[in-house]
Amino acid sequence: MGVGLLVQPLFVAFLVMESQRNTENSSTYNATNTAFLLAGNSFFFASFFGVMALSLDRFLAIHLHLRYQELVTQRRVVVGVISIWVFSAFLSLLRLWTGPGGIIFGIYSVIEIACVITATCLNYKIFVAVRYHAHQIQALQVQQVAPNEGVANVGRMRKSAVATVFVYLVFLVCYLPNICGLWISTMAPEFLLTSVSRYLLTLLFLNSSLNPLIYCWKMREIRYNVISILRDVFSCCN
Repeated sequence: MGVGLLVQPLFVAFLVMESQRNTENSSTYNATNTAFLLAGNSFFFASFFGVMALSLDRFLAIHLHLRYQELVTQRRVVVGVISIWVFSAFLSLLRLWTGPGGIIFGIYSVIEIACVITATCLNYKIFVAVRYHAHQIQALQVQQVAPNEGVANVGRMRKSAVATVFVYLVFLVCYLPNICGLWISTMAPEFLLTSVSRYLLTLLFLNSSLNPLIYCWKMREIRYNVISILRDVFSCCN
């Protein structure tokens, strides 16, 4: 929602002012540019690290089983979410402090590549574990020794893990071109002024719009909650 309601309108306003830039609106242009960089980088990294955290959470849920509830507590989840936003805001402010030099783009690239490699390993292990559990449950059902409750729990875990893999794949398609663009920017900062970089940013913003659709499509609980919220909103409007 933050990307759709704040970042994308700022991005459009920034592009319009850049095309009509002159000495009269330079202060407005600079303020819009600063607001876009601050909000865009903050939400970009928050979404980026959120996908990493989601992959880690599903990995722990599959491999820890009963110990998952002991390790992933509500307090630790809140601390993790706050830490993600604080670190994202710090990286965004770092971009404003250092300016459009190649060093900051190099730092961004290293962080993003490290996170992408980590997420790739986690999602690969999730995929392997899901396939293993699916074959195991099928074998138990054939032998008629699997309890219905156990099959249902494994089924829910499998759907959640598959949704995580889908989110990761869409995330990879949307973010990988931008990471390549950051590497180019470390050697040629003027690349940011080209039209190609604008398309890469648009593709990156698109990821935040696709993730909720994937959640609603692959996870029944989230789909029902969203439908319930929309029904309440429309009923209040009527």
